[in-house]
Amino acid sequence: MSTTNHSAITLAITGASGAPYALKLLQELTQHYQKVYLMLSSAARVVLATECGVQVNKSPSVIERELAEQLSIDAGAIEAFSSDNWMSPVASGSSAPKQMIVCPCSTGTLSAIAHGASDNLIERAADVVMKERGQLILVPREAPFNTIHLENMTRLSQMGVTIMPASPGFYNEPKSIDDLVDFMVARILDHLNLEHSLGHRWGYSGN
Repeated sequence: MSTTNHSAITLAITGASGAPYALKLLQELTQHYQKVYLMLSSAARVVLATECGVQVNKSPSVIERELAEQLSIDAGAIEAFSSDNWMSPVASGSSAPKQMIVCPCSTGTLSAIAHGASDNLIERAADVVMKERGQLILVPREAPFNTIHLENMTRLSQMGVTIMPASPGFYNEPKSIDDLVDFMVARILDHLNLEHSLGHRWGYSGN
């Protein structure tokens, strides 16, 4: 796996439950990438406050500062964009990173991406990664899935998108919620080919 500090990656946080996954993932990505392009939906700000007690302003510059302070990471490693900033790098195939994660991914966002809606910057950024044949990882958190959800996931999977539901395993005998969060974030990092120490792998626990 790679330990190289890569240039940039895009992270979108939407309104599905699972804000702890997003915050831990953001912390980890700033350790591997020079820049994390960050987008939050309006619903994501509500979920961050509800699930993690993290209050996030609408202003991109304030988002960068607030998250950096609350997560103890370098504010310079984050560049946030509003949902209608069509001049941002992620909106164009000529400048967007080749990797993007939507975590957590609401089923509404999943549907919009599956059908090429591109009505806001998150949807457009995902569309750009897909058309440029990059790596797009969606982390839906919903239960149960209805037929429409499953059809949308199948559609995206057939286009090369990785669908990784937020369903942590228990074979590593988690002792806390943090352990469950680390499990899912570790799986995402694995798919990005990034080194991490968030937990042992199956068959390597020494048990």
